Amino acid sequence: MIYLGCFLFLFGITHVMASYPIWWSLAVGHQYSSLGTQPILCGSIPGLVPKQLRFCRNYVEIMPSVAEGVKIGIQECQHQFRGRRWNCTTINDNLAIFGPVLDKGTTRESAFVHAIASAGVAFAVTRSCAEGSATICGCDTRHKGPPGEGWKWGGCSEDVEFGSMVSREFADARENRPDARSAMNRQNNEAGRVSIADHMYLKCKCHGLSGSCEVKTCWWSQPDFRVIGDYMKDKYDSASEMVVEKHRESRGWVETLRPKYTFFKPPTDRDLVYYENSPNFCEPNPETGSFGTRDRECNLTSHGIDGCDLLCCGRGHNTRTEKRKDKCHCIFHWCCYVSCQECVRVYDVHTCK
Repeated sequence: MIYLGCFLFLFGITHVMASYPIWWSLAVGHQYSSLGTQPILCGSIPGLVPKQLRFCRNYVEIMPSVAEGVKIGIQECQHQFRGRRWNCTTINDNLAIFGPVLDKGTTRESAFVHAIASAGVAFAVTRSCAEGSATICGCDTRHKGPPGEGWKWGGCSEDVEFGSMVSREFADARENRPDARSAMNRQNNEAGRVSIADHMYLKCKCHGLSGSCEVKTCWWSQPDFRVIGDYMKDKYDSASEMVVEKHRESRGWVETLRPKYTFFKPPTDRDLVYYENSPNFCEPNPETGSFGTRDRECNLTSHGIDGCDLLCCGRGHNTRTEKRKDKCHCIFHWCCYVSCQECVRVYDVHTCK
């Protein structure tokens, strides 16, 4: 399964592997034919440090959920950046752009990728446990408290603490070096996980005759992951720029991060941080992970970053017409279905030069 490989690349070997496409095929090609249909052989995954290997063996039954979490994170990244110059795109349907971007590893884009992938893993593991997919985890019984007026506890409260623990133990296992990049990755990984806990809410269901709400049961639930993606995208836009400081401790030289601008509020554990500026992503550059914006569709009427002026970096755009089949003249029939005709419509499509 390619997303398990992406997770390991994100959180396992970004610091030591330069031949990303080669590792991708070696580490991933034989792991899954489809998610969860074959057991994971932890020892066959290259690049794991001993702590990650032990974790994989101890929690092997939830590793498919780890892979699913990365899949969710990648898809959300692609949605959030769909109109940006860097758009979380993929090559050949399975080779993520994350490789080159994370190889630089110190920009806003890297911060977002770490955060959304960590959040995705915590989210997927938490949801899988609540659904009963694993025997080592289940519902949260620790944080119920007294019921409110008109409702009582019921259902299965999702155990976000367990999901976050899985993400933290596996993702942060390599981030123990005394350098700025590890400090940045730990901060952004945790920001992604905290976003899940911050957005937990009481979900309720009514019980009674004919849908009445004579009895209402409630449980703690995670939000839709789109809520997390929107929240983390705001954190990306407001990420804190840091500077690297070196100082000597008993174990040797240690790098730490401090805010570059002292008149801004210092970042909390909910904020993303970075310490190098991003490239403009206008032109292809394999060193930065930029594919450029040539042939990207742009919005002619938008004045934002998805508009043809900004997305095309001032190079101009081409326009062509496309015929598309759409549903039209839809009629609701009692009861209960909708019938539609198929209409051919002509659209203008604008692409960057």
